[in-house]
Amino acid sequence: MMKKYLIISFLVAVVALVSCSEVKRKPGKVYMPDMAYSRAIESYTDLSYLKDQGIHFDAKPVAGTIARGKEMPFPYAMDKAGDTTNYTASKSVVNPIDSLTAKESAEAERLYLINCGICHGAKLDGNGPLYKDGNGPYAAKPATLVGDIKYESMPAGQMFYSVAYGKNLMGSYASQLNKHQRWMIIKYIKNKQAAAKTTATAAK
Repeated sequence: MMKKYLIISFLVAVVALVSCSEVKRKPGKVYMPDMAYSRAIESYTDLSYLKDQGIHFDAKPVAGTIARGKEMPFPYAMDKAGDTTNYTASKSVVNPIDSLTAKESAEAERLYLINCGICHGAKLDGNGPLYKDGNGPYAAKPATLVGDIKYESMPAGQMFYSVAYGKNLMGSYASQLNKHQRWMIIKYIKNKQAAAKTTATAAK
């Protein structure tokens, strides 16, 4: 029995000695080496050389994808002259902003006053500095956003269409306001309209 243990101990010692002393010259195979050893790619690096290796990657987002946290693109293009198909269809688009915090509301008001107040007025009554009770440089009264049923009942999507592409005498504000800012202003207007209705109802 003792002899058996000695033989086993000897064999274990030999295996341990061999495994520790031998330098492994040939590494094992790696499954999916491109994933195990990724290429370090810096921003704005010219990646055209990768095409020679069969890799077609240009570090740009895949067409049609949307960055995390960004709103869905507006689904309707600008109508051609004389056509109102997309303007009418835009009624179905829902504002992705369902509420504004106090801070967001203050920012929406600031954006409104800078971009819209000059025409539609600080009180959203269409009496901005350009009209000024008919004494301003602009003869036609801008839309009354609060107090006119036409605009109080106008869906948010249709408002967005008008701000993005322009409507009648109002030009596009796409270059001044990004999509999120446009939706913020529209939500601000809708909140003001709702508040005015509540006040009017309470006064009756």
